[in-house]
Amino acid sequence: MQQLLFAVVLFEVVVIMALSFKTPIRKLLIMSLDRSKRGRGPVVIQTVSATVIVLLVTSVYNMMGIQKRWIEDGVVNPTDEVIMAKHLLESTLMGGFLFLGLMIDRLHHYMRELRIRRKNMEVIKKEGALLEGVKARGLDEVKNLMEEITSFGKGKSSWTLSLRQGLKKSVPRKLVRLLYRSNLKGSLLSLTGCLRKTRCCETNCTLWIRNFRVQAAKRILERPYSNT
Repeated sequence: MQQLLFAVVLFEVVVIMALSFKTPIRKLLIMSLDRSKRGRGPVVIQTVSATVIVLLVTSVYNMMGIQKRWIEDGVVNPTDEVIMAKHLLESTLMGGFLFLGLMIDRLHHYMRELRIRRKNMEVIKKEGALLEGVKARGLDEVKNLMEEITSFGKGKSSWTLSLRQGLKKSVPRKLVRLLYRSNLKGSLLSLTGCLRKTRCCETNCTLWIRNFRVQAAKRILERPYSNT
């Protein structure tokens, strides 16, 4: 019994030392512990632990009985001393066995949690890098769109200026005065609005100006100049 307990305690110490340092044996120990916690492994471990606890309680109870007998008799028996030493050694070894087993279980648990957290951190870092890349691309696209909008605004302003200049050059002043007198200001504004929306300034302007002149002449002819 004592030799078996010594061997088990030494084995547990070796396992704890192997788990504490990064060695090739640690991976094998972790894999073996993972497998031992699957299936019937936990049941076997609990059964062995319960048996050792019962033996520990029994040895402690026997030591208390021997000590009580020494107090009552007042005489120390050599046989009782040997039995007392034996029970003390066995209880110490069984307590160390249980404590070291608990240490191995907790070490394995925390190492597994640490490994899972490291994997999660790596995944989060990869996702963060991808999000940063997407964000940078989005900022570049926004900048390009803003540049296009500004260039479009500049082109629009230059286009409107050229359109106004073309209207001033093409439409005579007398005709404009007659149009204002004959209440054709709304048609002139609609004409300028339509001309702003077109991109081909020269061709569309000439067509609209011709139509506009024809309409103005018709309306002027319909209304006598004296009434205006």
